[in-house]
Amino acid sequence: MDAPLAKGAGVSPGRQQCHYLLNVMRLREGDEARLFNGRDGEWLCEVTQAAKKHCALTCVEKLADPAPPPDIDYIFAPLKHARLDYMAQKATEMGARRLRPVFTARTQARRVNLERLRANAIEAAEQCNMVFVPRVLEPVKLEALLAEWDGSRALIHCDEAAALASPIEALRAVPPGPLALLIGPEGGFSPNERALLASLPFVHSISLGPRVMRADTAAVAALALVQAVLGDWS
Repeated sequence: MDAPLAKGAGVSPGRQQCHYLLNVMRLREGDEARLFNGRDGEWLCEVTQAAKKHCALTCVEKLADPAPPPDIDYIFAPLKHARLDYMAQKATEMGARRLRPVFTARTQARRVNLERLRANAIEAAEQCNMVFVPRVLEPVKLEALLAEWDGSRALIHCDEAAALASPIEALRAVPPGPLALLIGPEGGFSPNERALLASLPFVHSISLGPRVMRADTAAVAALALVQAVLGDWS
């Protein structure tokens, strides 16, 4: 919910949200619903208007403060629609704070529907009772991203040729602080991109084991490892 949430505040959800509240959840005037955003937390609200295509609610009681996950960016080469939907949902559930598409030499998809990405992130947050929705950032080329990188944020790069076979050992060597996880395209990074990543002091390479994974599977596996060793699973 993008609207501000505060005691006594009125909220007018969008058409799709009203459709969900009135036709899927079958709420009527006087019924209660829980609304949340990443700024104001989760609120118990009362339905005050329930028209055919419009609804309104009033915030009654705060239930929970915002609960942002660890400061982990998830950076990924875009995939085709269905698999990108899955990846956005799973990255949200796994606790990424920001989602950022990046174009690489072998990225097949050259356009990204950011609104669709946001919708999938919101849906995942709602389904999992999260009081936070990751921010979806504009896509950028990999070289431009790395050229402007803040060196205080460690960048974890999934690389099948990583020097250490154990990803847990490799992650334990990453200094504490903000993180980012980079997952490449289905065809992998180009030789020039691999050389560029290897040359940067803030990049830490990890292996994901002996089997080749699809990019959306690698996203879940890598985020689980990062959260277990460096995030809020530890």
